[in-house]
Parts: sequence; structure tokens; C-alpha cells
Amino acid sequence: MTQDLPAVRGRLTQNRDLSALTWLRVGGPADWLFQPADEQDLCDFLRDLPPDVAVFPMGVGSNLIVRDGGLRAVVIRLGRGFADISVEGTTVTAGAAALDAHVARRAAEAGVDLTFFRTIPGSIGGAVRMNAGCYGTYTADVFRSARAVLRDGSVIELGPDALNFQYRQSDVPEGAVIIEATFEGPQGDPQALAQQMDDQKAARDRSQPVADKSAGSTFRNPAGFSSTGRADDVHDLKAWKLIDEAGMRGARVGGAQMSEKHSNFMINTGDATAHDLETLGEEVRKKVYDHSGLTLQWEIMRVGEKSPG
Repeated sequence: MTQDLPAVRGRLTQNRDLSALTWLRVGGPADWLFQPADEQDLCDFLRDLPPDVAVFPMGVGSNLIVRDGGLRAVVIRLGRGFADISVEGTTVTAGAAALDAHVARRAAEAGVDLTFFRTIPGSIGGAVRMNAGCYGTYTADVFRSARAVLRDGSVIELGPDALNFQYRQSDVPEGAVIIEATFEGPQGDPQALAQQMDDQKAARDRSQPVADKSAGSTFRNPAGFSSTGRADDVHDLKAWKLIDEAGMRGARVGGAQMSEKHSNFMINTGDATAHDLETLGEEVRKKVYDHSGLTLQWEIMRVGEKSPG
């Protein structure tokens, strides 16, 4: 990408390596990385950016594989100026860069139950885009509205109907950057909510490889819903069970491995490439299909170009 880009007040970096910005620590460079100073900086930049230049909004990289060849786009990553959290009654408004866990804690302190966010990796913008959820509750269940900057620099409000939430997806307009979201949760006792979050975190730490470099769940559950965490949870069409039955728990390609602790978590054992991770994922999909006739769908987003080598 050689053309001049609009002047900004934030930070614009050319050929920015993205591997350090993803939880899996893999991937090549983006043509540009833009970190806007504030909302107006983002609006002005997108308005003046040549229309043929691709834009990729990126959160904290918790659910992302950037391929080794990098991204031919301007990656937009929101920072502290987009991380405010406010609570009024049972309504919680959070900037898109606010971490899910921080939103859960701030809401709980105010007696609002958004506890399911506590163990979801990532930030609020990604949670809205992916309709993130766990323990039987999804972003869609508490979502009221979001504000987003469109590719032409205009700001719009998106309601539940516009986003058309489904399991692990929503209809965010192409090229739009979510900047803020508003939720409404049930009331609860702050102390009880804090204890509930502690219990959820402990359960997650027991069952998931939280100390390893991973991107959370690798594949969507064919059942069409996430684990509820209840004793009566049904596992027949859970991705981890299908992977186990296909004999792929602990499977490896290069530095990539399906975790021994939770077989639907793909981890970078230290020197994996994006190619290793994606190749392993495709092998898992093939083995599961051969064994069960079911096709696993990626939950991790994979973007960019494969390495020419």
C-alpha cells in the first residue's frame, strides 16, 4: 500500500507486526495499524481514507489468527479513549475497548448482573460482533444498542434488530467499527455477584488452559449453544466431545497443539506459526467429519494472507 493516508491525531504505523497483538502470538504485518486518539479522529480518518483501502477492526486479538503473510489493510485498534465504563441504574454503557471482565466487575459493584462477561476473553466490541456468551447467557440477552463508525466516517446507532444476533455471530455492517455498547442486566447483590464471578473463574481455570497461549474455543459447538455450566448440561454435540471421539485431543502440527486439558482449545506451545495452527485446525475438522459426519465450524477468526514461502 503506497498511497498517502489521511493525517491523524492518533498513531498510524506502517508495516506493523501483528503477532504481539494476538493471544496466539502468530501472524505477519498489517500494511498499517491505526490507533485513533478519539471518536472524531476515527471518523475523520475513515471519511478521508481512499474507498479502495480495506479496513479491519481489531480488538485485543483474543479470538484471532492472523496468517503469516499479514494483512493488506488498515487495522484499526481502539485504545484507552474507548474503554470507559458507566453504570446508571441497571444500564451499563461501555466503550468497545473495555475488557469484558472489567465490565462484569464494574457492573457487579453497582449491583447489575453481567457476570457471564467475567470469563469471556476479549473486549466489548468483539463481544458484540461475535455475540459472545457462556453459562447459558449471551451478549444478545442483555444488549440494548451500540454505536459504530461506518466506513464513510458517519456514526450510527445499531439496535438488536439491525445486528440480527445468532450463535457466535451478528450482522455488523462491513467495515464498521463498533465504538460503544449499552447493556441492561438484572439487579443483584454486589457481594453475591462477586462470589459468583469468583466461582466461575475458578471453574474456568480448572477446565481450560488459561496459562497457555490460546484463542479460546477453536470451533463452534454443532449443538448451536455454549456450555451452561450446569450439572444437567448436554455434551453430545459439543465440539470438545467430537474432537475427543475423533482421537484428536493433544494432536500436534509443528508448534500447534490441541490442548490436553480442553480439546477444543488450540495452543501455541512456543514456536507455532499461523500455518501450523490453521493446518492443525483443518486436520481436526477432517478427522471429526470422518468419524461423526459433522463439520466443525471455526470460531476463531482467521484473516490475512498465507506466507508466500
